[in-house]
Amino acid sequence: MHTNEFGQPVGRPVADWTPRPPFVSVALTGRTCRLEPAGPQHTDRLHQALDVESDPVIWAYYPQGPYADPAALGAWVADLDRSPTSAPFAILAPDGRALGIASYLRIDPPNGSIEVGGIVWSSALQRTTAATEAMYLMMRHAFDDLGYRRYEWKCDSTNGPSRRAAGRLGFSYEGTFRNAVVYRGRNRDTDWYSITDDEWPAIRAELERWLDPGNFDADGTQRTRLDTAAALGGPRPVSPQDR
Repeated sequence: MHTNEFGQPVGRPVADWTPRPPFVSVALTGRTCRLEPAGPQHTDRLHQALDVESDPVIWAYYPQGPYADPAALGAWVADLDRSPTSAPFAILAPDGRALGIASYLRIDPPNGSIEVGGIVWSSALQRTTAATEAMYLMMRHAFDDLGYRRYEWKCDSTNGPSRRAAGRLGFSYEGTFRNAVVYRGRNRDTDWYSITDDEWPAIRAELERWLDPGNFDADGTQRTRLDTAAALGGPRPVSPQDR
């Protein structure tokens, strides 16, 4: 318990904190994927992967999409890129094929908080090593390179795959914002999740253990499961819908 000069309980001191530098997008390269700041050079490939080769169900929990043509998808990406608090990435296979898109959102350098969102996986990316590695690369950049304190994940509370992905990656459930959004003519309650900088070292070690090439056989099948909960010392808070 920390108190101020009036004896009131207050939050713990944050020693030597300084606001983070202005955000600058960079490419992030892993073994199974590469993330590049999304731009017009990616539009045709992203449209092919997300709107031509994938089931339109991938857009079900977003207010936008699917897109009829590359220009329409490109306009959405450009809107994200114009915002000073967001940064979209094109997720590419090592051979340059587009696999999906993910963004940093709510970039808050003064407080060291950043969200990952706008995640749209193509059918080819879902449930792959590259999907996990893409999320790891974005986490690592936020915590290790940029020095952020808080990493957020938010999703429609009815989106079971997104809730499970958050838990698998080490995020802790924080609560549900009821009647948060109206989209596609329906209500959205939004579940909030986070990872903090003190949790990150254990999560990073488990992700790196799982992503190591030695954890996969010749066919690319995992030898052991990713278990961030165990790495953090036990079960993490989860949404009521997952209990």
